[in-house]
Amino acid sequence: MEQAALFEIRKNQTTRCLACCHYCMLNPGSIGVCGTRINRDGILYSLVYGNIVGPAIDPVEKKPLNHFLPGSTLLSFGTLGCNFGCLFCQNDWMSQATKISNKQISNKQIEIERTISRLSRKATPEELIDRAISSGSAGIAYTYNEPAIFVEFAYDVMKRAKKNGLKNVFVSNGYESGETFAYIKDYLDAINIDLKSFRPEFYRNLCKASIEPVKENIKRYFNIGIETEVTTLVIHGYNDSCEELTDIAKFLALISLDIPWHVSAFSPAYKMVNVPPTPAKSVIKAWEIGKKAGLRYVYTGNIDSDKHVDTVCPTCSALLVERRGYNTILKHINLSTGACKSCHTKIYGVWKI
Repeated sequence: MEQAALFEIRKNQTTRCLACCHYCMLNPGSIGVCGTRINRDGILYSLVYGNIVGPAIDPVEKKPLNHFLPGSTLLSFGTLGCNFGCLFCQNDWMSQATKISNKQISNKQIEIERTISRLSRKATPEELIDRAISSGSAGIAYTYNEPAIFVEFAYDVMKRAKKNGLKNVFVSNGYESGETFAYIKDYLDAINIDLKSFRPEFYRNLCKASIEPVKENIKRYFNIGIETEVTTLVIHGYNDSCEELTDIAKFLALISLDIPWHVSAFSPAYKMVNVPPTPAKSVIKAWEIGKKAGLRYVYTGNIDSDKHVDTVCPTCSALLVERRGYNTILKHINLSTGACKSCHTKIYGVWKI
């Protein structure tokens, strides 16, 4: 357990967590929505500091990031807990593990700590940096659950990563608070944000959150110059109407036509195991809608489609990056300049370390 950095002390030892846009108000002994941040006698602590899950060397395209050092790898890790409660979560064993709701459990902190101890492993920032360097990774990805809930540990790793020439990547639900944004922005190089829907009721009912902070953060990260990509998991019957997909595409296009948009197929998971997998045609429809809205870089995911995963120059249609699964072949992209070799159009992204 480590004292949090992002919180306010209020009256009667109440604390206000500043890590994400829930801004949980916690009385002594209370635990935040994420199930990882606790008020102990008027001070906020993180129960997951230095307790990681899922450490692995992943291709950057798995995040997914298609415009950030293609072909490189990232040391990836997360923690238990999450500030969302998505009914379709693919990593629910991690994200929901700390959310103890059984009223018969008298001390939730002890039960959560036992769960963290059982499912996590201890790691220091130095150990993670050493592993990233020894593996030849370009950087570190804070992923699998929402990094905002373990932002203090992420921050300590990010600072050391920068000093060692490593990049920092967030894979996020986009619910970071303004305070978290200010805390990490100088150390963050890229982010993929899930825009799960464009309907407030979807976020409220299926994610236990609000859509507006997510929209604001997409603008915020992109406008400050952090390489930003967006993913929408297309769920049949929930967010796959032409109207909604068009709304998402137009929203991104108004920020910038350069924002890469990943549209991926849903597979049954967690509390939505009875919802059928998304047909490939629905994902391709989303891809077509994105292109029609003027987005220069739209990609499909979780379906077999070679045509919709390559990066193509928006000016001359030269093949810049060819992808087959996670195998990446650099074609007509000049990594030194980030431009098309054929027509010299500047391509959005980070192409060299």
